Parts: sequence; structure tokens; C-alpha cells
Amino acid sequence: MRVDEEITFRKLEILLEFMEAGTLARAADRLGISTVSVHRALHSLEASLRCALFRQEGRNLHPTEAAHALADVARDLLQTLSHGIRATREVAGYGADRIRIGSLYSLTIEAVPKLVVGMKVRKPELETELVLGSNLDLLRKLRDGSVDAALMALPEGAPDVESEPLFQDAIHFAAPAGSRYAGMAEIDLGACVDERFVSLTEGFATYDGFVDAFRVAGFTPNVVMKTGDIFSLMNLVSGGLGCTLLPGRVRDVFSQKVQLIPLQPKYLMRQTIGLNFLRTRERDPNLLALLAVCRASRADLG
Repeated sequence: MRVDEEITFRKLEILLEFMEAGTLARAADRLGISTVSVHRALHSLEASLRCALFRQEGRNLHPTEAAHALADVARDLLQTLSHGIRATREVAGYGADRIRIGSLYSLTIEAVPKLVVGMKVRKPELETELVLGSNLDLLRKLRDGSVDAALMALPEGAPDVESEPLFQDAIHFAAPAGSRYAGMAEIDLGACVDERFVSLTEGFATYDGFVDAFRVAGFTPNVVMKTGDIFSLMNLVSGGLGCTLLPGRVRDVFSQKVQLIPLQPKYLMRQTIGLNFLRTRERDPNLLALLAVCRASRADLG
């Protein structure tokens, strides 16, 4: 049996409100609509069902047994729909009791702990799950719903993503402590053609800066090893396997073993780090709370 398209959820809501309020005027006041709109909706239900739902007594409408039967069905139907909407939103992460935040490895040093603490203060009942990855990984996870938001370099050419810039970070030359670069105020990358290098794998924002800087330098670096996280990369540098390029935000991690030295201005590359989420989720209350925390903490994140 096909349901007449004139029987809508809104009209069923109006029916229930009228049955509880008792009069057209009270129902209209509760719903914030006109009395005429309430009367029209009830009359439309009668016409669609092809049976009398009300009897007229003077200026008043009195529900029939049929109206009471329809109201019972409508109440169950609307409750089921409400539960279904809530369950669907929870599966999608919208307004759920947890939030999944994606992050670059390097942001777990300072930015992530500050934001997680801020979220605990703002929404103490909300559970936070952290997912780490490269920029490319996090963008993919954002789009397939594996994370609700991602702290990473702002993606280019992503009209489906809403981004809130938080801070900028410059790329530095990284060498083992005590190396021949130790006393230099800045590094001429073009003079490092004979140096051995280590790097991150493709997909990381820092890898993109690495490639761009050497493009400016005019040569392809001798990369002896690649790794999938920035802390392993720093261990490779501290162990003397090679030099690399790193963002300034990691300077204090292995400060006794790895030295970060500014590049000459012509090789300078900057990353803009921000909070990223899908535009379709911009009204999600959990994401709005995270966005507020990010804005309030912006001065302390860079």
C-alpha cells in the first residue's frame, strides 16, 4: 500500500499537538503557526485518508475514534523516526558522545594535548579519540568518516573541506648536534649537494616542503632512507645517518641530539597548520566546540 504524499510528518506533528492542546488556537500557539495553518493541515489529513477525523460542534473540532487511532500510530512513528535520526547521526559522528581527532605526529608534542584539555573543560562528557597519520592519510580519513576533524597542514584544492588556520611554521635544516653545521646562523641548501639526507615518505606536509626546498636549490638530494613518522626521522638524524628538513615545532624534542638551523630566505618554506573538517559537518555541536577551543587557544599553539 502506497502512502498518500499529502500525509507528511509535519502534518502528523500538528495532529498530535492539536490532540494534546484541545483547541486550534492553543495548538497554533504552541507550534508558532496560525490557526488557519493548523486547520488546513488537519483537513488535509482527512482528505488524504478519505475518512472523517473530526466532527464540527459550533466553532470547535472534536476528534473521532479514527483521529485517536491515527494519533497513536503517529506518536510511535515520530518516536521511531527520532531514534533513527539520532542513531544515524551517531554513526556519522554527528553529536555523538565521542570525537575522533586526526593529527600529524608532530602536533602531539604541544598542540594536541592543549586542545584535548580544552575540550575536557568545555565538554567533560565527551570522549576524545586520537588518530595519527600523514596529511594525505588524514584527508582521506576525513572524507571517509574515519575521523571527525583533522589537525594538519591546510589542504589545497579541497572545496569540500572547511579549514580554520591556527599557526604557521617554517621549515628548518636539521643536523646532528655537533655537526659541521653547528655554528652556522643559516644554511645555504645549494651548498649541501654532497650531503646525505633522510626524509619522510610522500603524503606528509613536511615531505612536500622538503621537495620544494630542493627544487629551489636546483638539485635532487641523496636520500639514503625514508620513514613514516617524524620522530623516527629525528632518530635517524641524531644517529648520524643523514640531515633533513624539519618544522620548527619539533625543535625541543631531541634538542640535545638534533639541531635545527634556519634556511636562507630563498629556501624558506612555511606550513599553515589548522583544524579541518568537512563542510557538511559544519553544524555538528562537537566540531563547533572543538573549533571554539582552537580559536581560544590559537595564541598558545604556534
